[in-house]
Amino acid sequence: MSASENFSLARAWLKAFNAHDVTALVALYAEDATHTSPKIRVLHPETGGRLVGRPALERWWRDAIARLPGLRYEETALTADGDRVFMEYLRHAPNEAPLPVAEVLEVKGGRIVASRVYHG
Repeated sequence: MSASENFSLARAWLKAFNAHDVTALVALYAEDATHTSPKIRVLHPETGGRLVGRPALERWWRDAIARLPGLRYEETALTADGDRVFMEYLRHAPNEAPLPVAEVLEVKGGRIVASRVYHG
């Protein structure tokens, strides 16, 4: 994919997330995609912070939205090439200070094959 196509993929990701459209969000991922995050490690230590496959991703995001119905991400920067997108955003959750987050989306064949979240 081109950098332009990956920018579009990242913006579709942010749009689906902020709409809490988990079906659309998960559809952007390959069937066997992985997702790692410090929040997963804290809430589900048995995973080592890593989820594998669309069903696990869907459960994670449905749970997150149920726990934090006002959760949304505010884009601050996107950088892309033909293989990945580096997203920076502010995580806004009810009764929490905004949290700066960096997330990398690895892309192959138009689908996200891996996503990695970084924050303090």
